[in-house]
Amino acid sequence: MKNLRNSVQLIGNLGMNPEVKTLESGSTLAKFSIATSERYKNNKGEQVNDTTWHNVVAWGKTAEIAEKYLKKGAQVAVEGKLTSRSYEAKDGTKRYVTEILVNEILMLGAKD
Repeated sequence: MKNLRNSVQLIGNLGMNPEVKTLESGSTLAKFSIATSERYKNNKGEQVNDTTWHNVVAWGKTAEIAEKYLKKGAQVAVEGKLTSRSYEAKDGTKRYVTEILVNEILMLGAKD
């Protein structure tokens, strides 16, 4: 169970094509978002569809694969860990971001 300390597994759909950058160091970085949805009935008996968006970051070979094969709307499974960071926005306020640092991506659904 030691591998469960910081482990995230999600299946969802891409909200955008991956945004890929090659840094000065030569490392490749891909950022994209995926949406997960769950359906349930509220206390009034109405069907509710609740969607949550997740920020995903991939590095290296995984980022190159994301750039080549992932497109907006595609269904994927990702496995990784949660990371948090902060940065200063253009207006000077401090912003906080929680992201999933991907170890593995599995492409689901039909081939194009």
